[in-house]
Amino acid sequence: MVQIANIFETSTEHIASQNHNLSSNEVLSKISMRLQTLGFEVESGKKADNKISVPVLFGKNGAIFKSFDADAFHKELGIVLEVEAGRAVANNQFLKDLFQACMMQEVQTLCVAVRKNYRGGNDFDTVCKFFETLYASNRLSLPLKEILIIGY
Repeated sequence: MVQIANIFETSTEHIASQNHNLSSNEVLSKISMRLQTLGFEVESGKKADNKISVPVLFGKNGAIFKSFDADAFHKELGIVLEVEAGRAVANNQFLKDLFQACMMQEVQTLCVAVRKNYRGGNDFDTVCKFFETLYASNRLSLPLKEILIIGY
């Protein structure tokens, strides 16, 4: 997990939301090569064959019945990475990311990268407070071993 955080930290000059207004795909493209060197499969476009599908449900003969797309996935370590921009908090995209990661069969770890600066707000702080509340309340048990929130 430290290696993933380091990728974002060393890319700050190119992706920091305080200085850049990048889409999530633009941020992902700037870090994709470094993620790949760690063993991640990384989405390379919006066409079906460029997406990273992670199985959720299986049907007859083990065929994938339902899957969700991820921005990046490390199959051996069970890490799914989602990079969010403007929709992270405004449209509760981080909650959808959480739900989907919980449904993905091989996922143990969710990493969500969100903007520190979006329309005068700090999505990173908002998402962190939400997850802190979720864990502190102890009212919901998640099938994930860990969640990493990265602010960029």
